Amino acid sequence: MAHALRKIDTPNILFFLGILIGIAALQSTGILASLAQWLTTTLRDDNLIIISLGLLSAIIDNVPLVAAVQGMYDLSQYPTDHYFWEFLAYSTGAGGSTLIIGSAAGVVAMGMEKISFFWYLKKISLLALLGYFAGAITYILQHQIFGL
Repeated sequence: MAHALRKIDTPNILFFLGILIGIAALQSTGILASLAQWLTTTLRDDNLIIISLGLLSAIIDNVPLVAAVQGMYDLSQYPTDHYFWEFLAYSTGAGGSTLIIGSAAGVVAMGMEKISFFWYLKKISLLALLGYFAGAITYILQHQIFGL
């Protein structure tokens, strides 16, 4: 047991625990519900809401963003395996790639490969954005045509 406990990556566990506590605090104060209501009344379409959240994941890492969205929308409204959650998983994962800082993997790549933020912005971001929108449109059409 002691050997296994020494192998635990404590800083990362504490990081994610802190994120989840912060999300829980936002949910308890009603801020997440207010944000969900604002998005629903402003954008009026689940697809637009999800695409916007996907673009937001380029700035905010997708793990805390998805945790926040889970606090914003109730499972009674969108049950498990609903199109909303599946499309959200695509959007936050792919949308985070539009900026290199949008994912933990991108930040690690910056450090390991010495990729600068501005190089990525000039050379990759537009391609990643086009790929993100192409994938989103394909996902929406697939759902509308085949009901998948």
